[in-house]
Amino acid sequence: MQNGTIFPLFYLPPVAFFSAMLHHRENVIIEKHENFPKQTYRNRASIHSANGKLDLIIPVVKGANMHSPIKDVRISYEFNWQRIHLMSLQSSYRKSAYFEFYEDMIMPYYEKKWTFLFDYNLEFFELISSLLKLKIPYSLSDSYLDGSEYEVDFRQSIHPKKETNQNCEAYFQVFEERNGFLPNLSIADLLFNQGPQSAKFLI
Repeated sequence: MQNGTIFPLFYLPPVAFFSAMLHHRENVIIEKHENFPKQTYRNRASIHSANGKLDLIIPVVKGANMHSPIKDVRISYEFNWQRIHLMSLQSSYRKSAYFEFYEDMIMPYYEKKWTFLFDYNLEFFELISSLLKLKIPYSLSDSYLDGSEYEVDFRQSIHPKKETNQNCEAYFQVFEERNGFLPNLSIADLLFNQGPQSAKFLI
């Protein structure tokens, strides 16, 4: 069995994703050649809105299906989803302690147009890792990886429809008094609420 932990690449990944990465940070491999699975965090993020959990979904060009390699999936701009996502983040987190501090840093990701979903997710992941001050070295897969040959494979286990045991410690959320604490939301929720202290909640 080869050393290494396989991770998919998500859009504004859930807290469990970063918690797992920190736990397996010695040899992280990001899967670049898997086929694109629909209804996963690869093109969606869950945030805490005034009305509870809200999913932000990046539309992809029609034809992207279970047989399309993730690296080849193109983002669709038939409607202005970037504006919708940004407005949702602003309305959900404008009262959080750190949103204004980070807003200018995330703004380019809702202005510039990326062609491929994987490239967009990777650049956003690197920004979030930097803001969290997480130094997690990683490599990209050269071909599709056989999960049975590696120590751990998170491609299927971190999923919107599955419970995870990689949750972080509870932290203050803006609408917690109204909706209760919502676990394993996008890392954006943790970052905007806890700022520089975010990383300690992942350990």
